[in-house]
Amino acid sequence: MRIALAGVLALLAGMATAHEDIADKYPQSELYNKPVEFIPGVWSAIGATAPPTYENAGHNNNLSFVVTGDGVVVINGGASVRLAEALHDEIKAVTDQPVKLVINENGQGHAILGNAYWRALGVDVLAHAEAIAEIEENGDFILQGMQRYNQDKAEGTTVAVPNLSFDDRKVIEMGDVTLDVLHLGPAHGPGDTQVWIPQGDVVIAGDIAFHERMPPIFADTCTGCWIETFEGPFTDLGAIYVIPGHGHPTNMAAVTEGTVGYLRDLRDQIGAHIDEGGDLAGAFYVDQARWAHLDTFEELATKNAGRVFEEMEWE
Repeated sequence: MRIALAGVLALLAGMATAHEDIADKYPQSELYNKPVEFIPGVWSAIGATAPPTYENAGHNNNLSFVVTGDGVVVINGGASVRLAEALHDEIKAVTDQPVKLVINENGQGHAILGNAYWRALGVDVLAHAEAIAEIEENGDFILQGMQRYNQDKAEGTTVAVPNLSFDDRKVIEMGDVTLDVLHLGPAHGPGDTQVWIPQGDVVIAGDIAFHERMPPIFADTCTGCWIETFEGPFTDLGAIYVIPGHGHPTNMAAVTEGTVGYLRDLRDQIGAHIDEGGDLAGAFYVDQARWAHLDTFEELATKNAGRVFEEMEWE
């Protein structure tokens, strides 16, 4: 199996070029991409690495599912009920096993706005307690943002809060598969969740890990904490294969460079700027040219620099 998987990774490495400018790679479906089986039983529909748009229907993250032998576990509810239904159609084409659980990787729209579809079918939805708090506080605002770009494709979508929660860890035994649902520490945003599948040496990493798309840094993101979580418990999982929150499946070396490499470089640039007496206005212009190949560079680079300056100014 490992020899076969090495071949898959080599193929994906050749495919894993930035595709931000491709509006839709699977036009016959609401999905941006048709799901592919990464390792036996573990599938992912790879989303656009662009911001959410009407053309990509908000499918700009990875929607994954695991076929266990006794049911299907879906990772991410999707950005709308229509997107969730499109994913379900693909699952039913792969297996007759019912979807028994949906896991939200965080409280962002592309992870949670499809929850209403799954809950209407009686499927349990699991999320970290902090992600649930974010949904309860900001769900209406998140929904309105999706409605603006998605227009008619937003029809029928409502905010459905997950009915199951966890704090640090929840182990799910289903069929022949163990899924270790983890919150390893502060990273990209509140309630970041990773799904570790030890039998396959694969982690469905969520937004702790990036490699094709620039990591977004939020106003409340602690980049120093993110680095500690990544280099500590996330790396300690020993994963060989990584399905990140955005971009093609890859390996730890790629997401380490794309995540910790980027965060450390930006922090070094901002730290030097602060040491030289620089202000917030100047921070927007620190040199991030090394990362210009990443999708969403134009949208995020200056914002990220400003937020890291505000974080590091008081460290």
